Amino acid sequence: MKAKVNEGCIACGMCVSLCPEVFRFNDEGLAEAYTDITEETRETAEEARESCPVSVIDLN
Repeated sequence: MKAKVNEGCIACGMCVSLCPEVFRFNDEGLAEAYTDITEETRETAEEARESCPVSVIDLN
């Protein structure tokens, strides 16, 4: 499973704090998904998507 942070990220850091195994800040200070979601990180990645205040995270 892959995650993607779409345009519109406001750099709140919610996804990074909830699931640092999948999300991090890029050089521009915006969140990005840097690795695939595994069975071990699926639950926290889904929580990060649901907690995103601007709904810019896609999981597929």
